[in-house]
Amino acid sequence: MYSELVRDHYAHPRNVGSVAEPSGKALVKSAFDGDTVLITLRIENSMVADAKFKCMGCAVAIACSSMATEMVLGRPVDEAYNITEQAVADALGGIPEYKMRCSNLAPEAIRRAIDEWRVNAG
Repeated sequence: MYSELVRDHYAHPRNVGSVAEPSGKALVKSAFDGDTVLITLRIENSMVADAKFKCMGCAVAIACSSMATEMVLGRPVDEAYNITEQAVADALGGIPEYKMRCSNLAPEAIRRAIDEWRVNAG
């Protein structure tokens, strides 16, 4: 049912944990179920130097969080901000449509963490 990449990122998630002294952080909870994602970022010279996540959710929520953090690491903040839910799903080889709203929470958390950094840095 799920792609090999979804299964791999679920079984071996990347970037699990919290960034010490994050530049920005955000917690996003699904309005549809109990899936919850915390993203912490360290931003240096307007680049995402580190990205970590903690997730309470299903296999797809964990895989999406893992992939999203991989996609923003080393990227300029503006590029990281523009990572979409569809881009994460595509990078994982696709996820079921019904999982897009309840499990693909990391891109929104990344945007909110960057927003927090912008407020604090400005």
